[in-house]
Amino acid sequence: MIKQRGQHEVFCGLTGIIWLHRKIQDAFFLIVGSRTCAHLIQSAAGVMIFAEPRFATAVMEEGDLAGMKDANEELDRVVGQVLARRPDVKMLFLVGSCPSEVIKLDLSKAAERLSKQYAPDVRILNYSGSGIETTFTQGEDNCLAAMVPDLPAQELAGTQQDELLVVGCLADIVEDQLKRTLDALGVAPVRFLPPRSAEDRPPVGPNTKYLLAQPFLGETAKALEDRGATRLDAPFPLGAEGTTAWLQAAADHWGVDADTFETAVAPARKRARTAVAHYRDQLAGQRIFFFPDSQLELPLARFLARECGMVPVEVGTPYLHGQHMAREVAWLRAGDNGGPRLSEGQDVEKQLDRCYADGPDMVVCGLGLANPLEAQGITTKWSIELLFTPIQGYEQAKDLAELFARPFDRKTRLKV
Repeated sequence: MIKQRGQHEVFCGLTGIIWLHRKIQDAFFLIVGSRTCAHLIQSAAGVMIFAEPRFATAVMEEGDLAGMKDANEELDRVVGQVLARRPDVKMLFLVGSCPSEVIKLDLSKAAERLSKQYAPDVRILNYSGSGIETTFTQGEDNCLAAMVPDLPAQELAGTQQDELLVVGCLADIVEDQLKRTLDALGVAPVRFLPPRSAEDRPPVGPNTKYLLAQPFLGETAKALEDRGATRLDAPFPLGAEGTTAWLQAAADHWGVDADTFETAVAPARKRARTAVAHYRDQLAGQRIFFFPDSQLELPLARFLARECGMVPVEVGTPYLHGQHMAREVAWLRAGDNGGPRLSEGQDVEKQLDRCYADGPDMVVCGLGLANPLEAQGITTKWSIELLFTPIQGYEQAKDLAELFARPFDRKTRLKV
């Protein structure tokens, strides 16, 4: 029998939905998984201390896994319980896990069936969040991609002019900052995906021009382009340089003149450069090695190399999207030495061998590698921390630089 588990639980394999949970205030995530999933999700619950939890786990019992029960009937019952207890929910996601996918439980058909049952009050979507995926950030990509087909058409919304869609989950304060700057540039209207409310769905169509705020949204981008949207080519808004180029892409499309652009961005850009310079002496010349983990690696390496003076020796990423990363790669390779090694995919043994041979001052990696490397005296930075911390935009440039300075400072303080 599928039983509902407590709403305080968060599945650690679905890290991307934590940002989404905090963003879409009237959404709920129902993870369909085994007792093992229910156990694992508690390890990530700490990040939800300051947010109202809107998660639950539909636990698949032995009978469900063996095909002795009708899992769809049980799932329907649990969904009914969730919506009865939470009448404020306007969008419910059925999230597939490894067990539900292994037994071929068709959550897409379940979502379609349940959507008809609960329409128009609740929209029910589904996506895969299993650990079979390449990287933990694919949870966010899959979720946003699942939302795109459900967005209204621009023609039905009466939209005739170009609209900017900023794609990728951002902290509310970052979203507000970027919106103010885009307003000052005269870029309008501006919408965000995901929206803060499930009912505020941005229309999509040929007049949609979108900017990616996160570098791991390949499936979402494809889904948007299938709806007629066009991507504005830009690097990602990390640091003063990246944020300026990101905003410039929108300004160029909207025909913003150079004086207006400079007036709108100059004060914040100056603050960002001044704040980052405070850490440059500590970071400059430090050699850094990136293991592939989050797909944030290339824009992070670019920021650290060009604005903080660090020396990336290898930048690994789980998947390198040639079009989305073209500007980032070009910037990384712009130095006299041709830039760092770039590696795609995960071959941990070979990457560890190269890491030991390089002897970097810092390694950016997942939790599984961090402690063993620290035990060998190698300073590490957890890649997952860079996902949960607001790092986009001018005002966050200082915080981003500090995240990399802090491990060096900690190591200095611990020396006897």
